[in-house]
Amino acid sequence: MKTKTVLRTQPLGFPWETRDPFLFCAHHRDEYPKGDAQQGLPDSELSGRIIGQDFTLKDGYRMYHGSHVPGFPYHPHRGFETITINKEGFVDHTDSLGGAGRFGEGDVQWMTAGKGIQHSEMFPMVHDDKANPLEIFQIWLNLPKASKFVEPHFKMLWNDMVPTITNTDENGNTTTIDVVAGNLGKIQAPSPTPDSWAANPENGVSILTITMEPNAKWELPAAASKDVNRTLYFYRGAQLSVDGEAVSNYHSIEVIPDADVLLENGNIEGRLLILQGKPIGEPVVKYGPFVMNTETEIREAYADYRKTQFGGWPWPEQEQVHPRDKGRFALHADGHEEIK
Repeated sequence: MKTKTVLRTQPLGFPWETRDPFLFCAHHRDEYPKGDAQQGLPDSELSGRIIGQDFTLKDGYRMYHGSHVPGFPYHPHRGFETITINKEGFVDHTDSLGGAGRFGEGDVQWMTAGKGIQHSEMFPMVHDDKANPLEIFQIWLNLPKASKFVEPHFKMLWNDMVPTITNTDENGNTTTIDVVAGNLGKIQAPSPTPDSWAANPENGVSILTITMEPNAKWELPAAASKDVNRTLYFYRGAQLSVDGEAVSNYHSIEVIPDADVLLENGNIEGRLLILQGKPIGEPVVKYGPFVMNTETEIREAYADYRKTQFGGWPWPEQEQVHPRDKGRFALHADGHEEIK
């Protein structure tokens, strides 16, 4: 008899529940309309919203903490990493070290906050003649105590760097897998930031995004180690069979890591995110934008931020966006610029 692979299923809330070494996962899907001349939304679109704290889906989208441009104006972080996977639309990044960028179209930004950084993540309405749909995941990956105070750093994993695997089952139905972190068989994702928990292969960190055609079948291979947590997030589709267990749309599925898991999609396209990694196994004290090991360290983080502002804010706007025609790019704190 085959070992039962599904440990637990549960409905997805906002944000999604994660397991060590992950701290948080938010899936943002917003059907933004045309933008105005400032790449924001006209006043007529903002009526009835709680500006600055708009997390309610209204007319297909949310403003989040933005007042004119949707997104997250400058805010601090310490003690962990953010991984932003972009599936559609654009994100404009700026930070307290002078870094900046615009990414989208399958790009991934991996940022180690380390000892402290401020950054802004805005969703510019780059199109003024058509809609501006956005779909991103933001994942928080913890740092161990030994790495909480490393230097802040961000890295772009551009879409042409992220490997894509295409599997066709015996009925001709296709499953496509993007390998954002870790490996899938012999296919290796690009390296993360150097101080990441994911930088050590022994920690078994894997991040996959998966698209399954209607009725497609695909077997997720067993992880190399039984000492990792592995969670599947079924966020789009109708029905998914996970080793014979039926799962409804918008559910998470915790599975044992050291066994192959057969996924059988229902009759419409299905999409999943998979997060896997070895637990750090240290105390986690999370308060707002800071994640440390003790309450004392959280108080120290707030004191440091009040004193230093983690380098201050070198940009003219809290909701900083780049010129409409700028295109995809990354400007790093050392002055090096990547242009796509």
